[in-house]
This record gives sequence, C-alpha cells and structure tokens, in this order.
Amino acid sequence: MAKDAAKPVILWFRKDLRLDDNQALTAAHRSGRPIIPLYIREPEAAGTGPLGAAQAWWLHHSLEALDRSLRKRQGRLVLASGEALEVLCAFIKESGTEAVFWNRRYDPSGTSVDISIKHQLEKQAIEVRSFGGQLLHEPSRLMTGNGTPYRVYTPFWRAVEGAGEPEPPLDAPAKLRLTSQLPETLESWKLLPTKPDWAGDFTDLWTPGEDGAHEKLRAFVEDALDGYKENRDYPARPATSMLSPHLALGEISPARIWDATRGLSQRVPAADIVHFRKEIAWREFSYHLLFHFPRLASANWNDRFDGFEWRNDSGDFEAWRRGMTGHPIVDAGMRQLWRHGWMHNRVRMIVASFLIKDLMVDWRRGEAWFRDTLVDADPANNAASWQWVAGSGADASPFFRIFNPALQGEKFDPDGDYVRTYVPELRELGAKYIHRPFEAPKSILDEAGITLGQTYPKPIVDHASARNRALAAYHATRDAA
Repeated sequence: MAKDAAKPVILWFRKDLRLDDNQALTAAHRSGRPIIPLYIREPEAAGTGPLGAAQAWWLHHSLEALDRSLRKRQGRLVLASGEALEVLCAFIKESGTEAVFWNRRYDPSGTSVDISIKHQLEKQAIEVRSFGGQLLHEPSRLMTGNGTPYRVYTPFWRAVEGAGEPEPPLDAPAKLRLTSQLPETLESWKLLPTKPDWAGDFTDLWTPGEDGAHEKLRAFVEDALDGYKENRDYPARPATSMLSPHLALGEISPARIWDATRGLSQRVPAADIVHFRKEIAWREFSYHLLFHFPRLASANWNDRFDGFEWRNDSGDFEAWRRGMTGHPIVDAGMRQLWRHGWMHNRVRMIVASFLIKDLMVDWRRGEAWFRDTLVDADPANNAASWQWVAGSGADASPFFRIFNPALQGEKFDPDGDYVRTYVPELRELGAKYIHRPFEAPKSILDEAGITLGQTYPKPIVDHASARNRALAAYHATRDAA
C-alpha cells in the first residue's frame, strides 16, 4: 500500500550522527516526505554496558553539532528519552507517521531491540526500513567458504579485499524537507561533567561533530598517511588519524574514510594506504565477531580462561588507573587517557598487557575503565582488543606474549618525548633512564629533581617477577583444562 507523501517519516538517529553518507537519511529524503529527525536516549543496554562519562561528553557536543547542521536546513533535532518502542509509538501517534527509517547497529543488545521494534511496528502497518552504513560490509555478508563466521583476521582481511571496493559514499542532501516538534533539551540530559570538570582539556584535542571528523580526515590524508605504516607505532609522532571517536558515534562513515584513500598512489606509498585500510578492517572484524558471537562483550571467547585465577588487587588497579605504577610508559598512557579521553593504540596494548599480566587483574575491569574514560569507547573494538591482549579472544596474542614496559618505551618512545608530555615529574631525565628511573643512579635522580617514592612512585611490581608469576598462573590454567 502506498504511503501518504504528506505524512512524515521518522529518521531515527543512533550511532550515525551525520548527514553525509547516511543511507537512511538519503532514503528518507528521496521518499519526498517530511522528515522528523529523532534521537532517543535509551536506557542503559545490558549487553554493552552503560554510556561512559567521556563518551557522554562527546555525545552532548555531537548532538549539538548535528542540530546545528539541521538548523541550516530549517529543521531541528528532536530529542526524546525512554524505551525506544514507546517513544516511537508516541511520535507515530502524534504525527501520523507511517514510516520509520534507521541505520542498523550490530551490538547484541541493539540488534535485539531493533528486531523487536521492527516486528511490533510492522504489526501496526508501519513501514520500517533499515540500512547499512556503520560498516563497510554487513557481518552476514562476509563468511568463510563453509558459510561460517570468520574467527581469524588474516582470512577476513582477504575477504574484505576480495569483496571489491565499497560503494562510493553518498553526499549529504543539499536540502531537506524537515519537520520538528518541541524537543527535550540537551541540557536536561546532563551529559557533561560539572564539578570537577575533568573534561576541561578535551577541547584542546577534539572537535566533536561531523565537521570535526572531516577536518581530522583531511589533515590525516594530507599530513600523515604518507609514512603511516612505520610512524603509527610511535606515540610522540602525530601519525594516526584520530578518527576513532568520530567513528564511534558515526559522525563519519567508514566508507567515506576508505574513499579518501583512493587515487593517492602518485604521492602516498601503497604500503601506507593498505596498512591504514587494514586498521579499518580490524574494526570491521571486531564487529563481525561481536555480531556472530555476542558473548565477546563480557565473557572469555576462549572459555579455558574462565578458570584463570586473577589477583584483582584493588591497590594495584587504582595505581594503574591513576598512572602511578612507577613504569613511565604505562603511567604516561593512563594519564593521557584521563587528560584527553584517548590513548595511542600502541600504548593501549602496553597498559593492557601490564594490567592483565604484570598485575593479573581481570581484563573486564580494564575494559570497563576504558569504556568509561575513552571518547572512542566502542563495544566491539574495546572488548575484542582487551581479549586480544589477554589471550582469551579470537585470533588473540598468546598469553605468554608479555610486554616489558621499559623495552616497549625504549623502542617506541626512544627519546622519551611522550613520557615527558604526560609524566612531567620525569621531564629532566635523559633518554637513557626516562623509561627506567628505578635503575638510575641517585646522582642522576638528584640532578633531575626526582625522589622515587616521593616525587614519582617506585615500581609497584618488578616486571621480571610479575612475568614469571603470570606465566605460572597461565600454565596452571592450561594444565587444568
């Protein structure tokens, strides 16, 4: 039955807070009907945990940015809170809407909610249309030759390559036929920190919203893509895209990012382009795993690790969270996280390895802290990455691969610039001891104004001893399986 062109369509925004390359938006626009742009603040989803405080800060500013974009097109973003089905039904009744469009989400709780809502609305003769856009490829599309999900990244990457170039991204419609109702106010949602305002330094690094995402992409392609394969592992170098928080809330699509790397072979080595695309594919792989294996978000992928005896020492965990472990590269990473809501990827691996293996704290406690403090918190990436380091995940790094923090610092921060930025009490130490202040002679420490245990912590664990302890626990778990 044809739908009344005078009746509006609800465009339900979720993790797609953009107008560019938004398939649901484009379809709603092409329908010729007025569009009600709606964002619903849903109750906390048990499957992926609550919205973290850092990402709540980002969400506030991202919704503001989306509303500004809609105002330029003579509309407003409609805000509502509550159970999604109840909110949608209320808007349908009030506006006479006969259609609801959205872009699909792939986390376990989101998928379950969407299936239920689609079923309930269609029983009311409401047209429901869902679209892709959060990923390059639908998780159900890329499967092994046996028709099963991928469990190993390398063959998954080959499948991505074999699938050909993604469809070109869609430009944002120049004009939209929008209709808005009186929204809830964003301020009433209280997403921003108040006292203390721990997000004060976030704006030094971030501009949430679609425009900020496109500026980050432009700067990366122009300034950092050339040399990316080598430089990306060095946290003191401005060599990564910094697009992860924009991707997390869908302010930019992976297709738009992928498209920006086309046609650059004359000035950017192919190896750099391919390596960057592989990082995009890692995000795809994480969602592929989460979609097909929902337990990834909260349970060991490899259930052999269910019997691992974690120490879970609260004092060690608190020292790790505060960046006060006495291991400089670890402390720098954790302080960067608190200061900017973000951490360099190489350092994420180092601090995760330290928590899980040196301190023997359950990876889920680290995952929860990252979820609360990262502006780019992502249910698939976060869980998959923590399990990768723990050795309990799909295609994981083996547990016995235990990073030595000092060696990692010396290799990837050889001059100590990254540590000096975030651990200023070590600023006067030279490169020889910046990653090993606990080995520096007292005369060197005195000259640098450092007193271990007072101006900077002594190491809370000896790495060599902690490594042996972790391996013994791992072998005990393995032998008991």
